[in-house]
Amino acid sequence: MSISGKKIGFGLTGSFCTLQNALIQMEKLVFLGADILPVVSFMVKSTDTRFGTSSFFLEQIKVITGKKCIDSIVDAEPIGPSKNLDLMVVMPCTGNTLAKLANGITDTPVTMACKAHLRNNRPVLLGIATNDGLGANAKNIGLLQNTKNIYFVPYRQDDPEKKYNSLVCRMDLFIPAVEAAFNSKQIEPVLV
Repeated sequence: MSISGKKIGFGLTGSFCTLQNALIQMEKLVFLGADILPVVSFMVKSTDTRFGTSSFFLEQIKVITGKKCIDSIVDAEPIGPSKNLDLMVVMPCTGNTLAKLANGITDTPVTMACKAHLRNNRPVLLGIATNDGLGANAKNIGLLQNTKNIYFVPYRQDDPEKKYNSLVCRMDLFIPAVEAAFNSKQIEPVLV
């Protein structure tokens, strides 16, 4: 399936060590002709870390997409009634965001964008990056893998020697996962 002309919401949450890699994938979507609507969590909007400042990331997103980020719940809510997205991506999707999505908590711009988009029976693709994916968040991943219209970028253990429970999505499988989600399919194997 062609990505050209598709309207894709792209939510970014606070896994700061993977933000730059997520922006590379966002840039690939733009190169392939997608129209990106960027949405950031409160953490991405306001937190400076050793991986970069919030203003640095927000400016990069604006350069890539040509758009200012949706950064409030109020601005994310119209995604539902407008029905203007073909796909909603969340990458990186933190354990915190996974837990909120699995339990119906809508208290960030990204979770509101997902909720608003899901009400239209359209796909959401999650690219997880969490230190507790095989720990406290394993149950939430399980719930979401059995939720209609939720798909995952295949993921693997991040660093099994030092971070036993950490999972991160395979960025190299992002574009095939996008194409599969457009066809209501989960790219397999999901756990690589």
